[in-house]
Amino acid sequence: MTEIIFYTNPMSRGRIARWMLEEIGAPYHTEILSYDDMKSPGYLSVNPMGKVPAIAHAGSVVTECAAICAYLADIFPDAGLGPRKGEHADFYRWMFFAAGPVEAAVTDQALGVVIPPERKGMVGYGCMEEVLDALEAHFATHDFVTGGRFTAADVYVGSQIRWGLGFRSIPARPAFVAYADRLGERPALIRATEMDDALIPAKES
Repeated sequence: MTEIIFYTNPMSRGRIARWMLEEIGAPYHTEILSYDDMKSPGYLSVNPMGKVPAIAHAGSVVTECAAICAYLADIFPDAGLGPRKGEHADFYRWMFFAAGPVEAAVTDQALGVVIPPERKGMVGYGCMEEVLDALEAHFATHDFVTGGRFTAADVYVGSQIRWGLGFRSIPARPAFVAYADRLGERPALIRATEMDDALIPAKES
């Protein structure tokens, strides 16, 4: 099968895609881009948004971390990370809940954007507390997104929660901490983290 080209920067959301690539175990070639490189004509021909990550595979380009996770799970079914019978609803619901309401609510909070209570009906996520309550209720009764087994949805949803806990943009509710701890034991996540950490330039003393 055609090798995957993976465009990334180790200090970016590309870490999510790296984790997914390590989970599927297919060969891939990494192209490291600086933030200036991302705006170059060459890379803009890959992703006009000038952002990473992106993957090129079999003549097509996929951007957006949730899409990359879903695509790789579908294209590499032997990895067993796509939804099985009875799992599709939770798989897609919570992956795109994380890509939509969770991402938007956390970003708005970080930017100091305050939605007036009387206007929250205009906002896709409503309010931060409702987003967190919905997410917490799910993981209070599910070890993983689809229930008892790890899937590609956990790469994306789990990354959002792990980063949120790390940056304190998501509170350390017990269900979130327990979920993050389960994911932290994944060998592919450990490998991916070590690989990306090694690519970060050492800080000058």
